[in-house]
Amino acid sequence: MLALAALFDGIAPARAQTVTEADFFDDLPVVLSVSRLSQPVNEAPAAVTVIDQDTIRASGFRDIPDLLRLVPGFSVAYTRDNTWAIGYHGMADAFSRRFQVLIDGRSIYGAAYGAVNWGELPLSVDDIERIEVVRGPNAAIYGANAFLAVINIITKDPSQTPGAFASIQYGEHGMSGVTLRHGGGEGDLRYRMTLSAQTRDRFEREVLDNTTPISLYEDSQTYFVNGRADYRLSARDDISMHFGLSVGDWQAGLSSHPEEPAGQDISAQYVQIRFRRVHSADDEWMLQGYFSRNSSDAPNVIPLVPPVSPVPTPFMLEAGIDQLQTRFNLEFQRNQRLAPDWRAVWGAEVRHESVESRRYFNTGDSHDGTLARAYLNLEWRARPDLLLQGGAMLEHHYFTGTDVSPRLALNYTLAEGHTLRFNISQAYRSPTFFEQKGDLTYYTTTGTAVAQIFAPSDPLEPERIVSREVGYVGLYPALHLQLDAKLFHDTIYDYINSDGDPASFDNRDDFTVRGGDLQANWQPVPALRLSAQYARAFIHADPSVDKDLEDSAPRNTFSLLARYDLGRGWTASAGVYRSGRMKWLSEGDWTEAFTRWDARLARRWTWQGHEMEAALVGQDLGEDYSEFRMENVFSRRVYGSLSIKW
Repeated sequence: MLALAALFDGIAPARAQTVTEADFFDDLPVVLSVSRLSQPVNEAPAAVTVIDQDTIRASGFRDIPDLLRLVPGFSVAYTRDNTWAIGYHGMADAFSRRFQVLIDGRSIYGAAYGAVNWGELPLSVDDIERIEVVRGPNAAIYGANAFLAVINIITKDPSQTPGAFASIQYGEHGMSGVTLRHGGGEGDLRYRMTLSAQTRDRFEREVLDNTTPISLYEDSQTYFVNGRADYRLSARDDISMHFGLSVGDWQAGLSSHPEEPAGQDISAQYVQIRFRRVHSADDEWMLQGYFSRNSSDAPNVIPLVPPVSPVPTPFMLEAGIDQLQTRFNLEFQRNQRLAPDWRAVWGAEVRHESVESRRYFNTGDSHDGTLARAYLNLEWRARPDLLLQGGAMLEHHYFTGTDVSPRLALNYTLAEGHTLRFNISQAYRSPTFFEQKGDLTYYTTTGTAVAQIFAPSDPLEPERIVSREVGYVGLYPALHLQLDAKLFHDTIYDYINSDGDPASFDNRDDFTVRGGDLQANWQPVPALRLSAQYARAFIHADPSVDKDLEDSAPRNTFSLLARYDLGRGWTASAGVYRSGRMKWLSEGDWTEAFTRWDARLARRWTWQGHEMEAALVGQDLGEDYSEFRMENVFSRRVYGSLSIKW
């Protein structure tokens, strides 16, 4: 690494200015997502990774889930039908049920299956200010589903996006996109609006299933619009309004499974309103509400083919995919400084969710439920070198009743720039509607049931995790280096899994996950930045819990992103992403270890007063690899992009 730095330093000695210690400490990120209090990462009660705009641009990624490859311990794979599988230290399946994912404080995980519908989000990577990823349970602050991690996506304030912006991308494997944005305002009003159209074709089409040649088809077209307006009502009060709408035509198919629907029409909508009153820098309150609706529709009738059922092929199988999910949420939050050494944040939230799917619940009626929660988090600076934080979430869930999720953390400064963190927390994950009430039954068009795949479950207990963490945040100004490391030991109780014929879900025995994360940021000269992530995890579980569970965590994951300013507006970046061999749960396969190499070359310039940027991105420049399923072969591809601001 030092040799690489020396090489780059020799290319552009005129720009290799000294990075001062003050500049270095100013770069320490301030985060909001861990405790809902503004604090530098070395004072946060849990490990957190920040993916900023510069990192997003340098990575060359255009899909939000790909950005999580830059977080230690995360496994990311595209599955099928424009969906993604994401895991953290294992337990990774097609639904990613154990994460809380937020966009500007709006929860986006689906209540039906716990999945995050990444492909239908009305959000462009060009509108993201930063992503804060809390690496560990955080139910004390965000409640159910903040079980393994919290992913908080924060979009750009309208004041950051004045004028017009346009971006186009075009490349191999059906990759293309266009994004148009306009921002402005007058007086106390600021607004922005974004329109986008994106198409994707993910994998090689002619592949092998074991030794059998098959055809794989993936083609998605998604269109969306979103907007945000901020209005300053007075010196203390402001209101923010958000909305979004997306529609998509997703085509997918496998020649070896002609009984599966070949296409889906999807749509998603949301509206969000937030009122905020600021009394002082340490005293404010917020009231927000939002409504979201997600739906998908696929062909209702498809040919019945073996081996689904022995019924003769002239019969037809009622097996369309129809889904409708809605959510209404109302939340209050108060931040206060109680005394010079005490800060607090507290609040309450009520949420109503409903799901409807004739295919997955065997009824045209909807299922719904209301949950309520209240939380409190306290921060006490006992001494200049000692920070204590504690809090809890009291939550009543419509399936599992009342639970309490506490957390206690201690941050101790050994010396300036070197902090130890000790954290113990408990979190719950309540069952999804499908886990509790799922009823997947196939019928002929005459109304005869031919196969029941899933049956409703007996009342389930929530999954529970007890997490213990020792962390270290170190700043080395002389080396221009930042380190963030943690060791963890998690115990998961009442794990929810399914088996049987028909299958249903039940609670299993406990198991443990242990290991460590490391992330490093190094900037030896202003022109060069390197960020590296490494994780190692081990799951110890009896096969009766899940026969594949121990193999769902790759032993080692690694990523490295290097960015270099070549001068005259030119920048170059390269990314390396390494994952060990692992078994994806549910519908996934064994996937072999792979190393993926990406590169990006870009130039910025001014043309007639407009800011321009052109970029060329190469992805997977090494060997092909498989994602989630063996037939999902990701191969080398190149795309170009051009953007303009005016």
